[in-house]
Amino acid sequence: MQDEEKIYLTKEGKEKLQAELIELEGPRRQEIAARLKSAIEMGDLSENADYHKAKEDQGFLEGKILEIKYILNHANIISDSTNGRDKVSVGCKVTVQEEDFPPETYYLVGSKEADPATNKISHISPIGSALLDQKIGDSVKINTPSGEFTLRILAID
Repeated sequence: MQDEEKIYLTKEGKEKLQAELIELEGPRRQEIAARLKSAIEMGDLSENADYHKAKEDQGFLEGKILEIKYILNHANIISDSTNGRDKVSVGCKVTVQEEDFPPETYYLVGSKEADPATNKISHISPIGSALLDQKIGDSVKINTPSGEFTLRILAID
């Protein structure tokens, strides 16, 4: 399996997915089952919009459950250990600076946890993939759809 195909999760991300799975397999499944039962009791299913919507929701729910189970079963859990990190890798916090702009810190995570609004960037994003395996002091050219820029690595935690 190539690096970009691997699924990476932080311990926190794994716990969030496990909690979501419990919610989906329990209360959410029960809610849809109750909606289906109610719709079936109304009679003619061929023209019953509530029944068709509940079946559609059930299919979506079961698909989401399968997706989460797959992720949890195939994910590489990112170590919280910060000892001896001399290169950028998934799970690192990387402080970078572009020219005269203030430094920014990114948390390099797997694509399933990426959230640019909280500075969690995917290891397969343009910035994340360019930073991988780089060292403190390295200058890295980043190619993005909006253009090219250079980041200097200030710290790796």
